[in-house]
Amino acid sequence: MEEKTLRHSALVRVTHWLTVVAFAALLVSGAEIVISHPRFYWGETGNVNMQPWINLHIPSSRESVPTGYGYTMPDQNGWSRALHFQSAWLLVLTALAYGIGSAKNGHFWRDIFPASGKRSLRAMWDVVRRSLKRKAADGEDTHEYNAMQRVTYSVVIFVLCPLIIWTGLAMSPAFTGAFPLTVIALGGRQTARTLHFLDTILLVVFLVVHVWMVYLAGFRKRVWAMIAGGEKEADVTALPEVQG
Repeated sequence: MEEKTLRHSALVRVTHWLTVVAFAALLVSGAEIVISHPRFYWGETGNVNMQPWINLHIPSSRESVPTGYGYTMPDQNGWSRALHFQSAWLLVLTALAYGIGSAKNGHFWRDIFPASGKRSLRAMWDVVRRSLKRKAADGEDTHEYNAMQRVTYSVVIFVLCPLIIWTGLAMSPAFTGAFPLTVIALGGRQTARTLHFLDTILLVVFLVVHVWMVYLAGFRKRVWAMIAGGEKEADVTALPEVQG
């Protein structure tokens, strides 16, 4: 009897859905926090008397912030900050579990890091070209993440996610009081807040593209594989296979 290999391990599936919950809560609560002061600065301090680097032209939930609108949004700063803090720690603990587990079981080296010979721009361009021409993936790409996916997931896992956690901690007076280098290395709390916001935008862009690719490859099949595991031999391509 042929042995079937799960496409996604239990560790990947559990941490994936915990991350989904944490990220959704962080987005909602983070949006409410931004509304209280929709301006971003560089350095240690920032206030309404300073020229912002980014000024979101949206109503604020505080009358002290001049936005040009004749009204203020409902102030939801209390629950949003509490939810943001709790969700952030859920994300941190989930990331630790995923990172330690994936380093031990070889998931990073086997499934995430670009394989030797597939780290070049040419290899990634071949993936993009196939997708644009709607050609079926071939060879190992039908059973594994392709070069573009591996690079993208590597950037998200090892750059964007650590940065979102680092900049979040750098905005916490309690944490920076104990570990001041956390915010000093970034150049100040307002710099941390701005980088946190920009990083969030990149993660949201990744999320939209990721969901869209899942949809193209077969939404039900891919989501069920992330719930139940899926068989690697049967649940195969990262890009939708369209013969033509």
